[in-house]
Amino acid sequence: MIDANEYSKRRNKILTLLEDNSIAILFAGQARKKSGDESFPFDVNRNFFYLTGIEQENSVLMLVKCDGELNEYLFIDEKNEKIEKWTGIKLTVDEAREISGIKTVLLRSTFEGKIDAVFANNMSHFGEIDQVYLDLEKELKIDECVSTIHFADQIKEKYHVNVVDINPLVLKERMIKSPAEIGCIREAIETTDLGIRNALRVMEPGRYEYNLRNAFEYSIFEEYGTTLAFSTIVAAGKNGVILHYPEAKDVLNDGDLVLFDLGAAKSHYSADISRTFPINGVFSELQRKIYQIVLDCNKATINFIRPGISLVELNEFAKNFLAEECYEKGLISSKEDISRVYYHSVSHHLGLDTHDGNDRSSPLEPGNVVTVEPGLYFAEYNIGIRIEDDVLVTETGREVLSKDVIKEVNDIERLLRVKHE
Repeated sequence: MIDANEYSKRRNKILTLLEDNSIAILFAGQARKKSGDESFPFDVNRNFFYLTGIEQENSVLMLVKCDGELNEYLFIDEKNEKIEKWTGIKLTVDEAREISGIKTVLLRSTFEGKIDAVFANNMSHFGEIDQVYLDLEKELKIDECVSTIHFADQIKEKYHVNVVDINPLVLKERMIKSPAEIGCIREAIETTDLGIRNALRVMEPGRYEYNLRNAFEYSIFEEYGTTLAFSTIVAAGKNGVILHYPEAKDVLNDGDLVLFDLGAAKSHYSADISRTFPINGVFSELQRKIYQIVLDCNKATINFIRPGISLVELNEFAKNFLAEECYEKGLISSKEDISRVYYHSVSHHLGLDTHDGNDRSSPLEPGNVVTVEPGLYFAEYNIGIRIEDDVLVTETGREVLSKDVIKEVNDIERLLRVKHE
């Protein structure tokens, strides 16, 4: 778990990066409407959560940097017993202070007045404010029919100040994971591994993709403190060539493979694991050949990771590896044909978002956590294979955080054989 001291250090770092005579405003967000009077489940804005640890809807963080003086404010909804009977218990001011480490916690209803006080005649007790940092992520809802994009327009029109997107600044800090963050990712991976093994216990020809999905997700939700990192992908046979296969409805056919792309999340920190298994417990000769190419690429790409390498270089390495192997083993007619059977990138950053945003051309640094997920997809054979691990970049190279999640051919067949004995 992340403690209040770490959240305070994060805010202090961001404050040092802000221009003087500026404020930063970050919103937790609000649930988006689904239909009628129904809303989608609320999911906190990750940049806001990164700086506060607060998950409560409608909360706001304000950071002020003026004349060398730094101030921070947190705004939360007022506790209301009548409303809480319908929508759940709200944080108290003391609880919000304890989680975030922010001393000045105010009611959300005072936020607009505070903004006016800061910008009154462009002068206030803080000094002159001429720049506002906002998280300008698209579709971040902060009020009824209002997003941060709309809020930015209102600020510029009303107070005649410059608005800057703070998202790149926060994302850059988020890329370097602390020991506590890495601990959360480790826990998420361990839970994901348990979920995969639980799904394999019910895997057999004649069952359905949703049986495996349900078995995996049952494990995730039963494990205290974990949730799903993203929608579970269970794709059998021909569905394995669809990267983000959206359903889990088809039967598991004898002789086919099933591809899992799934993950648990601990305190919003994601695991992202892909594995591919033979439904009847044994790889066919062709399946084994293609699987081994993907596995060898997975291992070689992991070993290529070190500080200074970019994700662009990593993908080029993996693509060339797959092209060489597929051509030599007669699976493609030319190396250029690799794009037909490998059509995604091999890596992305991992953290509070399953796909943590970052410049793919930037060099990797110690503390980055990235995925390594080569794949091959032969629609003509109903074969889709992806093997994905989560890797920590270290000072001297890398550490495979998901090394205990089964992936060797012999280990897989042995495990599935034991299951059927």
